[in-house]
Amino acid sequence: MRVVIGEDEALLREGLSLLLRREGFEVVAAVGDAPSVVDQALRLGPDLVLTDIRMPPERADDGLHAAIRIRAARPGVGVVVLSQHVHGQYALELLGTRPRGVGYLLKQRVADVGNFVRDLRRVAAGDVALDPEVVTAMLARRDDGVERLSARRREVLGLVAEGRSNAAIARRLGITEKAVVAHVSGIYEALGLSDDADDHRRVLAVVRYLTR
Repeated sequence: MRVVIGEDEALLREGLSLLLRREGFEVVAAVGDAPSVVDQALRLGPDLVLTDIRMPPERADDGLHAAIRIRAARPGVGVVVLSQHVHGQYALELLGTRPRGVGYLLKQRVADVGNFVRDLRRVAAGDVALDPEVVTAMLARRDDGVERLSARRREVLGLVAEGRSNAAIARRLGITEKAVVAHVSGIYEALGLSDDADDHRRVLAVVRYLTR
């Protein structure tokens, strides 16, 4: 899997490069500013772009906007942004109206290499990977439709937004997979997601109420 890394801190950039190479990724570029991330991603056409949110030249949300530009220009490229802080609005901007092949992870999660690498591979395959704390921040912006959900269904919704399967949710909550299916169906109904929604309506269940 070919990866472009964007990280302005040289030690972390090198550390990510070494980690990913050790895990079997091909790091085709590792750069330190947002314009270079965009340039390399568009020039090299990697499978995945991994970028910090706060990067030069402005050291604000330059990396986020670089990720959004890449998603618009190369829809098939998976994009994961890393951050030291939780910003629910950033997650919404990144997800946009096409919630697939995208991730928002906190930097401290990199220490859990196994889960971190699995999340990267999921995003490259077209899934969504959201840090649990990011999901919590997004759910804090819930509208009346979500308020009508039971506490259990809000819990299920949070795990859906993390990209978890029905089986994984069942194991996490200690309930049957059949019960999870029933909860997810109830969430779709409460949020007005019809049966003809696309294949990623599990994630749209989160995005829809946050962006209405």
